[in-house]
Amino acid sequence: MLGMVAEFEADLIRLRTREGMAIARSKGKLKGKKPKLSPSQRKHLLTLHAAGEHTQAELAELFNVSRTTIYRELRRTTADT
Repeated sequence: MLGMVAEFEADLIRLRTREGMAIARSKGKLKGKKPKLSPSQRKHLLTLHAAGEHTQAELAELFNVSRTTIYRELRRTTADT
């Protein structure tokens, strides 16, 4: 009996959370994490990568981000085209 009440309460909490997030999203308040690279940095990164003179590790060090961030940005570029 107590388990049933706890499960019902958990469902209510989930429902309220989803409603609150939907309202925040509609008002433009829920945006997510800020990108590591600015649009100009991203463009510069893509230019350097296209030139083929730097490795991903060198680009990561140059832009002061992780290699994963570099891979992610390059993957976004291929997905956009």
